[in-house]
Amino acid sequence: MSQEAEIRYLTPIQIDVQKKKYCRFKKSGIKYIDYKNPDFLKKFVNEQGKLLPRRITGTSVKYQKKVAQAVKRARHIALLPYLTDLLK
Repeated sequence: MSQEAEIRYLTPIQIDVQKKKYCRFKKSGIKYIDYKNPDFLKKFVNEQGKLLPRRITGTSVKYQKKVAQAVKRARHIALLPYLTDLLK
């Protein structure tokens, strides 16, 4: 009398498969990060204006330091804001 009930779903369960992180600077061969290009630097800053960490962006240590320095320089000459409510 005991029958094992099969569980069937109408839609398949989605399992999040993360892509392997890579350093976009090494892949593209970028040597210098220009602080005068705020549109490019906005990719490494969240909505509040904080720098995104390496574990999220996938940037290597060497280039994360260069990105941080470029963002600081862009903030200093007012190309990027220090604080904001909605940057993007």
